[in-house]
Amino acid sequence: MTRIAVLVSGNGTNLQALIDARGEAFPVEIVSVISDRPGVRALGRARAAGIPAQVVAWSEYRDRGLFTKAICEAAEEAGATALVLAGFMRILGAEAIERFPNRILNVHPALLPAFPGAQAVERAIDHGVKVTGVTIHFVDEEVDHGPIIAQEPVPVLPGDTVESLHARLQEVEHRLYPQVIADFASGSLSIEGRTVWRTDR
Repeated sequence: MTRIAVLVSGNGTNLQALIDARGEAFPVEIVSVISDRPGVRALGRARAAGIPAQVVAWSEYRDRGLFTKAICEAAEEAGATALVLAGFMRILGAEAIERFPNRILNVHPALLPAFPGAQAVERAIDHGVKVTGVTIHFVDEEVDHGPIIAQEPVPVLPGDTVESLHARLQEVEHRLYPQVIADFASGSLSIEGRTVWRTDR
C-alpha cells in the first residue's frame, strides 16, 4: 500500500475527499497531514479521522530550501513515500523533487497550461473563457508545470462568480483526485517525457 503525506494550507476539502475515499478501492494510507500554518481547518479534519497532523510553519524558516527540507523530513519520518498537495499554497524547492521524483501530485483549478499559479479561477472569469477545468499533474521544478495526469473541463456559465465557479470545480476535484491517486498508488501510471500513460489501457 502506498503511504502518502498530504500537504495543506487551508480548509482541506480535497483532504476530506481523500479521507472519505479510503477503502479497498483506494490503496493508499494517509500517514500524515502537514500544514504550512497552524490553526487551519484541514488539521482538524485529519485529527477527526485519526490521522497524525503536524505543522511545519513557513514563518519559521528563513528560505524556501530550509522549509522544503523540513517538509520532506517530516513526511519521511512519518513513513510517506509520496506527497500529495491538497490546497497547499507554498512552492517546494528542488530538494523535494529530488527526494520524491515523480511522487509529488498536485491538483489545480484550471486546464493547464492555462492560468498557472494563484487566482486561477478569478483569471478565468476575467479573461472571459467559456471553459476552464481541473488538472491533476506531477510536480516538477516549475509552478504548475509538471507532466499532466488527468484533466476534466468545466463550463463557465453566464453570470458565474468566482464562488459559484470554484464550487463546481471543487466538485470535480473531489471526485477526480482520489481516482488519480488510486491509479498512481496501484502503479498503473507510466511517464514518458512529459506524457503520462495509463499502463492498463
